Amino acid sequence: MLRFNILLLLAILVCSLSVVTSQHKARKLFQAMEAEQERARQLEVEFGQLQLELSTWATSPRIEKIAREKLKMRTPEPAKIITVSTGAGR
Repeated sequence: MLRFNILLLLAILVCSLSVVTSQHKARKLFQAMEAEQERARQLEVEFGQLQLELSTWATSPRIEKIAREKLKMRTPEPAKIITVSTGAGR
């Protein structure tokens, strides 16, 4: 009977240690999951900001400003503009 009680005690100890270990692992995994979800939210915000910045960079006034200032381009005089017909209207 004493051996059986000792065997049961050892089984209880092993089971309780495995429960504690599994709970600890579950908590660690939950913390990791929450950290990754927060990172995903941050990346979504950054993506939205980058989309807004991209749309700002492609606006006509900005492109025209760069063309005038950096490339020294200007609108041609009306006398130098030539209209070319494609012949599609025949």
